[in-house]
Formats: sequence, structure tokens, C-alpha cells
Amino acid sequence: MSVILTILVYFALLFTLSRLTTHRSTNDAFFRAERRSPWYMVAFGMVGASISGVTFVSVPGMVLSSQMTYLQLCLGFIAGYAVVAFLLLPLYYRLNLTTIYTYLGHRLGRRSYLSGAWFFLLSKMTGAAVKFYVVCMILQRFALDALGVPFWLNAAVLVLLIWLYTRRGGIKTLVVTDTVQTLCLLTALLLIINKVIGQLGITPAEALHTIGESPLSRVFVTDDWLSPHNFWKQFVSGAFIVIVMTGLDQDMMQKNLTCKTLREAQKDMCTYGLAFVPVNWLFLALGVLLVTLFTAQGTPLPSSGDTLLPLFVENENNLQSSIFNLQSLFTLGIVAASFSTADSALTSMTTSYCVDICQRPDDELLRRHTHIAMCGVFVLVILMFHYVNSTSLIDAIYIMVSYTYGPLLGLFAFGLFTRRQPCDAWVPYICVASPLFCYALDTMAQQYWHYHFSYELLMLNGLMTFVGLWLSAPSTKKC
Repeated sequence: MSVILTILVYFALLFTLSRLTTHRSTNDAFFRAERRSPWYMVAFGMVGASISGVTFVSVPGMVLSSQMTYLQLCLGFIAGYAVVAFLLLPLYYRLNLTTIYTYLGHRLGRRSYLSGAWFFLLSKMTGAAVKFYVVCMILQRFALDALGVPFWLNAAVLVLLIWLYTRRGGIKTLVVTDTVQTLCLLTALLLIINKVIGQLGITPAEALHTIGESPLSRVFVTDDWLSPHNFWKQFVSGAFIVIVMTGLDQDMMQKNLTCKTLREAQKDMCTYGLAFVPVNWLFLALGVLLVTLFTAQGTPLPSSGDTLLPLFVENENNLQSSIFNLQSLFTLGIVAASFSTADSALTSMTTSYCVDICQRPDDELLRRHTHIAMCGVFVLVILMFHYVNSTSLIDAIYIMVSYTYGPLLGLFAFGLFTRRQPCDAWVPYICVASPLFCYALDTMAQQYWHYHFSYELLMLNGLMTFVGLWLSAPSTKKC
């Protein structure tokens, strides 16, 4: 019951904030928060919006297979955020964009514009649904199965709750609620770390020493160029991941575009970009401490890193009725991380469909109906994952989502760094062909050369799209 009580208190807080921040429902407030958001609130809230429930579960377990080398990727994030802040944000603010894909229409043509918007909608719907499926499964496992609640009702009610607190204010509400959700997420993480330290019977200073002395604390890999954890592979890939999955993603950029001025948006971007290293270090440090605790207790380590933290929570004989028991803290962290991701995804998809696909940014009735429809499709995709019950399907969806960002990278790079005009009629076919080509190349590389593309596949995908656009534009004239 403590888990259910935690969720009820949490949503009561979100609904209160939604009521306080939404006095009138307009498209400008829903899409852009009337461009009045304080940059420091956006920056703090974006930390939580960028950390999903999958991150909360998976990152601590990464130490089992790759030590702390994930921090190399996070260092690359900083470089990527600098590029977004000083190259892309000035462009978006100069054009006064509501959705970033409008730029593609100005620069490349209508079909390029629609291609970018549809690729975003496809990747965001599937990617966000997979991430939200994690929180649905965890709540089902820790609380709702015992109460006899069916999974479909679990998923439908959780998405309904998101719709209820975002339906009026949209992005204006999310700027405030994301701040609170980030605070809940970080508080839960720190309290869980404190509980692990307590079970180890050491002080926080001794815990830092334990982490530093552990072989799992290795960060840098510079002696193996073939390793997927090589520093330069990770660093450069991290920069490109941020450029594409933040700078070219309407979901991640929409809140940044609600700041009053470009200067404030740049401060917001750089601030939360720097925050990713210490925040992810905390997740990895939790993983090192959990491995240390399991070893000291003689508990077998799980075969999958994703089960390291859930196994600790499940095995903990914590029968307190307090809202601060371990399962409640874990649930709070997962819910805060997942809802901060899902609510912004649904809002951004509603924005992109109304503005980009329908091109009716002032139609409030369309916006309300689209928001409901997006929530309904979201539930259906979650239920598909559940009833197919295939982890291979989920893995395939993640791979597909990573492929769909490549064409966005190629489209924006072509628009920003060339003066050529591609054949707009060919652009949708080029954007589809590029991921297919990269998939075939990755398959051949594994079969014939025993090389598996990692994050660099995103850059290759973008390059193939860029080359296709270049070849479709043999002259500066439109086709």
C-alpha cells in the first residue's frame, strides 16, 4: 500500500501545480508557454525530462559490463550541448519557430518538412512508449498484481493522468511539473544510495573511497581502438547523440524554446548539459555500491545489469508502512523519471502534428482532439508491447528509433552547411533508403568482418542521407 500511497501523493502534487499554472488554455501557452519560462527552471526540469525510467533502472547495472565508461559518453554530451546552444538555438530563435521542423520547410521544401515531422512522430511514439512500458511493468510487479488490477487498466489510467494534468497548460505546465519531478527523482536516488551505504555499514566518505578503489570505477578506455567503449568513439558519439536527439528533436527542444530570450535559452542548455556528468555518476556509483553490497552478503550478481537495482529492491525485507521505505523510493524515482519523459513526448507530438502535419497552429479544437488521440495511440502501443511480450521486439523498436534519427541529422546538416537545393520530391525516399542501407551494411559487417556498429551508426546514417540529398541536387536549381 505504501507504493500506491506514494503515487497518489505524487499525482496530487502534479494536479495542484497544473491548476496553479494554468489559468487559460490557449495554443500559445500549450505550444510555447508564451515564451515566459525562467531559464533556470527549464534547465533543472530538463535533467529529469532527459532521464527516463529505463535510465533509472539500467544505468546502475552498466557497471557490471562496462564499468563507468558510460561517463565518456556523458562528456561527449557536453560538447553536443554546446553545439546545440550556439549553432541551432540561434537559428530557431531567429526564425521564431514553434516546431523546429518548420526550418526544413523554409530551407529545403514542403516534402522535406513533412519527412522530418513524420520521422519525429514515428520515433517519438515508439521510443516514448517503450520507456513508459517500463514504469507500467514495475508498478504492476510491485503493487498492482497483488490488487488484481489488469495491465491494460494500469496503462490506460497512467496515461489518463498525464492527459489530465497537461491537457490545458501543455508545455507551460510541464516547465513547472518537470522541475518538481526532477527534484523527486534526485531525492529518491540520493535516499536509495544512503540506504545502500547504511546496509554496508560505512560512512559517505568511506563510500567514496570504496567507489574509487573498485575495479568497476574505470572510466576511460584509450588502449583499444576496436572496443565499443573506446574514449574517442564514446566522446564523439555522445556529441552527435545530443545534437540529433536533443537539438533535432521537437520533444527536447520545445521547452528550451519557451525561454524569454536566446541568451536565456543558451544558459539553460549549457547548465543542464553540464549537470549530466554528476547525475549519471551518481547512478553509476549506486551500481558500484550495490555490487559491493551483494558481494559482501554473498548474493549472486544478476546476469543482466538491468535487474541489479530492481533485485535489490525486491530482495530488501522492508516492511515499513512509511512512504519512505525502499520500494516507495524506487517507485517514486521510476515514476518521476518516466512521467517527465512521457508527458513532454505527448505534448511535443501534439504540437508537431497540429503545426507541422496539419499546419493549423491556431486551431484549439484540433489541438485538444489531437492530444486525446495521441494519448490513445500511446496506450495502444504500450499494450502491444505487453501482449506480444517479446523482449526482442522491444530491442528491435529501440534499434528502429535509433535509425530514424539519422535522416533528421542528414536533413538539418544539408540545410545548414550547404547552399544546394535538393529535389524535394525525392527527399522522403532518400530518408527511407538511408536507414535501410545502414541496416544492410551493419548486417554485412557483422557477418563478414565481425564488426558491430555501435553509436557511430547514427553518424553513418546521417552521412548517407546527406549524400543522397547532395546527389539529388546536381545544380542549384530546383528539380
